[in-house]
Amino acid sequence: MAATLLDGNAFLEAVKDELRVRIKQLAEKGITPGLGTILVGDDPNSHAYVRLKRENSAEIGIKSIHTELPSTVSQDELHAVIDKYNADPEVHGYLLQVPLPKHLDEAAALMRVDPAKDADGLHPVNLGRLVQGERGPRPCTPLGIQALLVHYKVPIEGQHVVIIGRGLTIGRPLANLLSLKETHANATVTVCHTGTNFLPTYTKEADIIVAAAGRPSIVTADMVRPGAAVVGAGMTMEGRRVIPDVDEAVGEVAGWITPRLGGVGPTTRAMLLRQTVELAEAEASRGGNR
Repeated sequence: MAATLLDGNAFLEAVKDELRVRIKQLAEKGITPGLGTILVGDDPNSHAYVRLKRENSAEIGIKSIHTELPSTVSQDELHAVIDKYNADPEVHGYLLQVPLPKHLDEAAALMRVDPAKDADGLHPVNLGRLVQGERGPRPCTPLGIQALLVHYKVPIEGQHVVIIGRGLTIGRPLANLLSLKETHANATVTVCHTGTNFLPTYTKEADIIVAAAGRPSIVTADMVRPGAAVVGAGMTMEGRRVIPDVDEAVGEVAGWITPRLGGVGPTTRAMLLRQTVELAEAEASRGGNR
């Protein structure tokens, strides 16, 4: 039997419907959620990602505050824009789109972001809060993967999750997120990577596999236990063709699987929108007013 598709686009639409109600309630209090984006340089993928984020914001009534900077911008000029967003009361949350041009210190720029406005959840302060199980913005892609599994009623609590990839944007924070003693988490998590010997030994024991290594077809059908959930969170570009980490044949074995396109990407944007609304709601609870 073919696997149930974990359709990220359908999930995004469901989240947008939920957020429209919450945004309307905020409007009654005089608050319009504001999502800021800072884009540096001419990278086409970055431009495409930011465009989608801004379009999704407009579709549900989130105000989009956007700044584009040339690839020749200096570190001080970039920091000045970040400082402006930190101080702008119209911006509830924002993100600095990475990667940045090589002459810029990306770590220093990200550290400059106010952790309280970190809509992407990747500031070191917020990553530390995640590790400690404290409240705060959480990384959008791991949060989106968790929410996608919940939306499609994939059991997480008490399950064995194998994550392939140890990156700071997906693998490491996702391992922390799913192992927290919380609802829709509390899983046993194994983190594998491209240096793991005998990878199938681990994946064949998994209830949930998340492939985030950026290696084409690193997960094949013979590596998956029948009925497991498989999330493809990594991909490689070969020319204009997207090659996912999960081989297409896995869909004949798995119980649930993300599609080749429209899986994890839309869930990341959904969580970016949700966290922006949550930051605006936090302002409302403090008695803020626009």
